[in-house]
Amino acid sequence: MTSSDHLLDLIRNSPEADLLLRTSFGFDTGRKYYGEGLRLASGAPLEPVAGESAGGAYFLCAEKDGRRPVVFASSEGEGGLIADDLADALEIIIGLEWRDCLGFSGGGDVEVMKVSAQHLERHLARGNPEIAEERARVAAALSLRVVPVADLVVRLWEAASRTEPDHTVTTEDGETYDPPFGEYAEPRHGGWR
Repeated sequence: MTSSDHLLDLIRNSPEADLLLRTSFGFDTGRKYYGEGLRLASGAPLEPVAGESAGGAYFLCAEKDGRRPVVFASSEGEGGLIADDLADALEIIIGLEWRDCLGFSGGGDVEVMKVSAQHLERHLARGNPEIAEERARVAAALSLRVVPVADLVVRLWEAASRTEPDHTVTTEDGETYDPPFGEYAEPRHGGWR
């Protein structure tokens, strides 16, 4: 059994962790269907393991050096590598507003991502004052670490920066998903508040 299989079993066997992952962190193992024909540009298949409410999906790639990298593909046609294995991906997913952090990255600038992450964390804490407790409960249930946000940003940036060429998501028709980094440094309407 791989560490990814073990983690997925832990999620399935921990109703509280499964519920929190689904409701607070957008990682729903019951939402694995994501159309047909997505693969890596190399032709390697992707194994769907979870989805999120906006239609995006998380995929495991083929094992490499004893680990199975995790790729995310959004319903808007963006995709790429988010972590080198499922444990790293889950630490990023529970510890960081990672999709918005990538979206407001100034085209992939790690320093812009760090600033964005700070603003996103403040916004998240206002909307969900229990987020730190929820993170700790999920991490404990799955034997994961609660990692400082700045460290998660660097890990996410390093992974996303390695998307091309090996982890570029494509359709069976050969259409390539956009890279994970967004061009904006902050929201266009109103900025960070």
